[in-house]
Amino acid sequence: MSDSTSPVVTVIGAGLAGCEAALQCARYGISVRLLEMRPLAMTPAHQTDAPAELVCSNSLKSESIDNAHGLLKAELRTCGSVLLKCAEQARIPGGKALVVDRRQFSASVEQALNRAGIQIVRSEVREISDGITIIATGPLTSPALAHRLIQLLGARQLFFYDAIAPIVAADSIDMSRVFPGTRYGTGSDYLNCPLTEAEYDRLTAELVNAELHPIHDFEQTPFFEGCLPIEEMARRGRLTLAFGPLKPVGLRTPERQRPFAVVQLRRENACGTMFNLVGFQTRLRRSEQERVFRLIPGLGHAVFLRYGSIHRNTYINSPQVLLPTLQTRVRHDLFVAGQLTGVEGYVESIAAGLVAGINAARLARGRETVCWPDRTMIGALLRYITSPNPDFQPMNANFGLLSEPDSSAGSRRLRQLQVQTALAATEAHRHKLAS
Repeated sequence: MSDSTSPVVTVIGAGLAGCEAALQCARYGISVRLLEMRPLAMTPAHQTDAPAELVCSNSLKSESIDNAHGLLKAELRTCGSVLLKCAEQARIPGGKALVVDRRQFSASVEQALNRAGIQIVRSEVREISDGITIIATGPLTSPALAHRLIQLLGARQLFFYDAIAPIVAADSIDMSRVFPGTRYGTGSDYLNCPLTEAEYDRLTAELVNAELHPIHDFEQTPFFEGCLPIEEMARRGRLTLAFGPLKPVGLRTPERQRPFAVVQLRRENACGTMFNLVGFQTRLRRSEQERVFRLIPGLGHAVFLRYGSIHRNTYINSPQVLLPTLQTRVRHDLFVAGQLTGVEGYVESIAAGLVAGINAARLARGRETVCWPDRTMIGALLRYITSPNPDFQPMNANFGLLSEPDSSAGSRRLRQLQVQTALAATEAHRHKLAS
């Protein structure tokens, strides 16, 4: 816990990145002011004023070490991520993925903030004050703060659209039409709605022809390719969904038959009363969601607890304005973290918050800020968002970001070498941070 005489870092935004940044500052003995505008000013996507609210999904993706997100989590754990510990405390079954109960996760983060002596100040920030500051307001940054930030940084504002999948009540699912299981696994963490070819064709046809919410003045704004609305994917070809979120590979019905396609339902909470339609982020009107999604076997009488929706995500032109330490070029005591930087995804946001928090704490203590090693997933992701790029767009963690070790090994061995190199570099960096 920090003492009253230590320097103060201001963190704006109590989302994933902001909470991780604040907690990292506290770990290094720095006092923190954590500012959050909710519930005084809500966003189009948030439903609560809880810290670290998970908006789009309750999955933090794969835990497998040979997966980019699994490697990223391993690096974060080595570096002392507090939010990953909170996620473990709120974990619910999810196969190989780290899936959490949203409310339990937010409650665990709030408890961690309280233990660290960090109080959330409810206030909408419209101006960026002097002193060491971390802006972690996320993709739904308020218009006033976004405008002020762009003025300060001297860079154009960039944005894209993101979508949220619906949630249905568990007791409204026809369990006689679905079966439990995970792809290539033996668990029962997901419910699977099998479709015949005829059922699949009808569903995709209705998706393509269903009525949408308009985007009004921003019709030409691109969607993020990693989170396309389900109806947008359906327009890209008859089998796009069958090879995408509805792929049946690794799944068999209780009769040992392979379905033509499968819609997966993922548990939303620990008690299993809510299920998320995996991959069904959408901008269909609510009445159309009920009509079309009830064509899915098992969901004929589904009760929708949350409808899918569409919202604009904002991010800055990081290659122009940020250093790899996440300091801004115009003001080295001003940091930006989370999805506002152009990292895409929950764990990526936590990673950016961790780096910004550690570096802000080092600056507050009169020490040099540090860059993460390029051969780590964290370092490669930060290198991507801060390297010159005229076509800059948000990026998830992926092995394509990592440089290849000097090796003539095959692809499987090459991946193992990348993982080993990244973990070794992370461990060495941890010792450097502690020295």
